[in-house]
Amino acid sequence: MKALLLLVVLAFAGSVHAELRLAPLFRDYAVLQQGKPIPVWGRAAPNEKVSVSFHGNITATTADEHGNWRADLPAERATADAAELTVKGEQTITLRDVVVGEVWLCSGQSNMEWRLDQAAQAEQEIAGADFPLIRQFRLPKVAAEAPPAEADGKWIAASPKTAGSFSAVAYFFARDLHRELKVPIGLINASWGGKMIEVFLSAEALAGDPAFSAVEKRWQEELARLPAQLAAYEKAATPQTMSPAAVVAQHRPSCVFNGLIAPVIPYALRGAIWYQGEHNISRPGEYRALFSAMITDWRRKFGQGDFPFYFAQLSSFSAPLDKSREGFALLREAQADTLALPATGMAVTVDIGTPDNVHPRNKQEVGARLARLARAQTYNLGGEWSGPVLKEAAGDKNAVRLTFRHPAKGLVLKETSPPAFEIAGADGKFQPAAARIDGDAVVLQAETVPAPVRVRYAWGNAPPAALFNSEGLPASPFRCTVP
Repeated sequence: MKALLLLVVLAFAGSVHAELRLAPLFRDYAVLQQGKPIPVWGRAAPNEKVSVSFHGNITATTADEHGNWRADLPAERATADAAELTVKGEQTITLRDVVVGEVWLCSGQSNMEWRLDQAAQAEQEIAGADFPLIRQFRLPKVAAEAPPAEADGKWIAASPKTAGSFSAVAYFFARDLHRELKVPIGLINASWGGKMIEVFLSAEALAGDPAFSAVEKRWQEELARLPAQLAAYEKAATPQTMSPAAVVAQHRPSCVFNGLIAPVIPYALRGAIWYQGEHNISRPGEYRALFSAMITDWRRKFGQGDFPFYFAQLSSFSAPLDKSREGFALLREAQADTLALPATGMAVTVDIGTPDNVHPRNKQEVGARLARLARAQTYNLGGEWSGPVLKEAAGDKNAVRLTFRHPAKGLVLKETSPPAFEIAGADGKFQPAAARIDGDAVVLQAETVPAPVRVRYAWGNAPPAALFNSEGLPASPFRCTVP
């Protein structure tokens, strides 16, 4: 009887004196964002007093009745000098080797998840990856029905022993910035391959627009098919196959937001980079709305204003299962439309894709182009950050004259087979067009189209890329009418 009473007392004591815990990003080797107040949060016993100290600054708070607490440290300047961050309640937690620099959230599907050891020249790149101030925090891939109370993960500094597991795009992006800014770079890797964009949106964002009801309808239809799929799986299952239930769970709307994004909100960060869209090519119109809603929702939830959001436009891929033969082209167009949002930028990659593989290995160039955007638009360091962008299309007798923004020191036109430019007359039938540069313009003409009214460039799943500026940056695929 006494033993039972003791167990009850101990259980009660454990529920009252909850262990002091920190949110997942607050671990040894953390990178904190410079120039912004630094939110630190976690859990403790209800109404427990908690203090946080860093670089001589101390801020205190009290946990609420549920044990949740948050304390905001003042903004800091970037420093590579390692320091301790201490959190005190009824227990004390001390984080070692904490630095202050630039923090970027890196998300998307497989092309963002693609590791450095899978990239081109991987062995050489890993051998040279001696950057202790580039650090990645990799969130575990959990498809959650709701944001979890706690999550796991750790910060890892880039070295030849560790960098192979980094996101390749994120690593090359960080390497370029680190070399120029000379400050620590923190990468929050919240990527998951094979995922549609709807799993990255919060439930509130999806419920906020009636146009997104189709997402929930598809999910309910998938759930309805699950019993039959499970029965077939159990009949023919082998150790090498994955349960349909596990696959379906990863399609649950908001599941990746809950598992990978919500646990890091409201960590102070500079911005986000994104590479995703391959799994949404059959619904480009829907993607256009979902992508804009996701960016807006993330910004609102982090509560740090319109932070920079830079993304990679889809690369070339033949997409043999796409019967339309233009799913990737339409998705690229939807991505480009998202540039209407403030503080966004798009790295065009149509020229470096591999038509037979949806995962181009040249992640160096993708990271470099994203870094160009950040250098010019976020850090005001100048430099060209975009390839040619269509400014105007005008009819010129039996030809079309296209003018462009971002020519840098001049437009560059490469020969391709088939030609990258096409024009069509009133019948809507596109024909290959001869193209030539005339100053800051490209002039198109085809003998079979005497009165062109429509133009398209690099249109298709794996189109040829012909138009660049003097910086070697490609034009984004486009289509337009001729006034």
